[in-house]
Amino acid sequence: MSATDRRKFYYRGKTLEELRKMSMKEFIKLIPSRQRRSLERGMPNRQKKLLKKLKKAKKAMKNGREVVIRTHNRDMVIFPEFIGLTIAVHNGLEFIPVKVSPDHIGHYLGEFAPTTKQVRHGNPGVGATRSSQFVPLK
Repeated sequence: MSATDRRKFYYRGKTLEELRKMSMKEFIKLIPSRQRRSLERGMPNRQKKLLKKLKKAKKAMKNGREVVIRTHNRDMVIFPEFIGLTIAVHNGLEFIPVKVSPDHIGHYLGEFAPTTKQVRHGNPGVGATRSSQFVPLK
């Protein structure tokens, strides 16, 4: 294995070019079981509609336009043909832009748009509890 081969992206032993040339059925065999079972049942219409929009955006990207596709489909599995696109995924409050890279293949779109923020507790306010009367005021 040469130095250039180590830097190349591989997904389950396949290069990115090989993944793009694969049919959908061949690719489905490579992804994790939860995603595979979901796709083997068939895609709902909302996912098919998003797939058409993404293919149209891919063509526009080849022409030099940067297109951001907005979606609520958090359960869409990321395919190799999405690489390079920017997809704005709704998290319940806003649309989070996700730039799809090769590392995202096989994951769900919703994994990259967290729905909750990390809780950061500050100092207690005046009158919050009995113990807060001993907290010095600024």
